[in-house]
Amino acid sequence: MYTHSKQISIGGAPAANAKAALIMLHGRGASALDIMRLAGEFNAKDIAIYAPQATNNSWYPYSFLAPVEENEPALSSALSIIDEVVAQALADGFTADKIYFAGFSQGACLTLEYITRNAKQYGGAVAFTGGLIGEGLNLANYKGDFAGTPVLITTGDPDPHVPVSRVHESFEVLKGMNANVTLKIYKGRQHTISFDEIALANQLIFK
Repeated sequence: MYTHSKQISIGGAPAANAKAALIMLHGRGASALDIMRLAGEFNAKDIAIYAPQATNNSWYPYSFLAPVEENEPALSSALSIIDEVVAQALADGFTADKIYFAGFSQGACLTLEYITRNAKQYGGAVAFTGGLIGEGLNLANYKGDFAGTPVLITTGDPDPHVPVSRVHESFEVLKGMNANVTLKIYKGRQHTISFDEIALANQLIFK
């Protein structure tokens, strides 16, 4: 039930003409097409967009703060799908430093987990309301060097699904791996993406 087939929506500029690739990860209950609509708000005119679709619209069954084994095999399956999408972007001619990531909620958690497990110089990443995955963080999973990759992490305080403490913890892990991380916390913001966050993403990531 919780393994994922490789179903990817493609949009934006054709890969042959694009300057960069953007991998977008939807939240629980949403879809690839939902998250792709968000790309229209970014400065992403010359970017090829890849958005994988989770089986039953969910990447893993429980909270991202549950013990990792409770979210298996779905979590490993989701991470391997992202790996396949990255491989497709590379095959389409984009180097890692031209590959960007963006996700919301469950997709933001996956974005951070994937790039931190596979740290290198990417184009940039945006995690709208998310943190690294697990009941506690297994720092042995996180190796590599982001080499100054710009990363934006945003969240509300309080957020019903994502504790600010885990967002801070995630920020420190990425910073320690040489990511150029910006953290923005919005007091009282609903579990959504605000115009201010999109403006910040455009200012810091999609320049």
